[in-house]
Amino acid sequence: MPVHKPGPIRPRHLFLVGLLLTACSLLPTSPTTPASAAEAPEAGATATATSAATPARGSAHMGMGVVAHDGQDGLPPDTRATRATQAEGVDVASYQGNVAWPTLWNSGVRWAYSKASEGTYYTNPYFSQQYSGSYDVGMIRGAYHFATPDTTSGATQADFFVDHGGTWSKDGRTLPGVLDIEWNPYGDACFDKTPSAMVTWIRDFLNQYKARTGRHAVIYTATTWWAQCTGNYGGFASANPLWIARYASTAGTLPAGWSGYTMWQYTSSGPTVGDHDRFDGALDRVQALANG
Repeated sequence: MPVHKPGPIRPRHLFLVGLLLTACSLLPTSPTTPASAAEAPEAGATATATSAATPARGSAHMGMGVVAHDGQDGLPPDTRATRATQAEGVDVASYQGNVAWPTLWNSGVRWAYSKASEGTYYTNPYFSQQYSGSYDVGMIRGAYHFATPDTTSGATQADFFVDHGGTWSKDGRTLPGVLDIEWNPYGDACFDKTPSAMVTWIRDFLNQYKARTGRHAVIYTATTWWAQCTGNYGGFASANPLWIARYASTAGTLPAGWSGYTMWQYTSSGPTVGDHDRFDGALDRVQALANG
């Protein structure tokens, strides 16, 4: 029988072979998920956790960082005698919503502060109910501003505060505004400022508030923050009342310059609203501060 010899390989055949090899190379060699894809959910979870750890701008409130930085160590005595010599107060912000003011009044609370603003980008949507509601049940009320020294100047924020609820009137029932200056919940504890720059920022706020309202603002802070972020500056004590934050049985050591506090936030877990405070004096002293 005749032997058939293979003919020459034609270009078309070479093309088909190459196409087949390319297709095979694209097939997975094993069912294992690629490393990058396997790590994606974990990376996403980390990003979510990081995002959750930083609160939304505008959500800050008095004492937000006290437990995390200073802890808590009991409560001061709560007796009728104490209430008679240290008028009970509360402070509230938007996260507490519409406040049950009659309940608080009936429990003995006689003065209240409501958050009005933060930075130059936020106003409390519940401010009217909180500020007017406390007044309507008979309390002496005031407003506070959560400072963000890393966003705009002190004078600019003082203007924003006054323009959005932080003004003062001599009606015997309105307390001077409060500068809430404490740990930054959105970043660096001292808002990326040196102690001298922080003191300058605070002074600018206080001076502008005084120029706009005729009153010296109250300073709310914690001793440890004040020492860290202002270098324990003592120059504001002669004019500005102190509202100290410390969750313990006593107010403890005060920032430099102040020999006593005017108000003391002693807990964030009190009845009805959580944040409760004591005035260093009976109700007549609260009225005296309101009158200027």
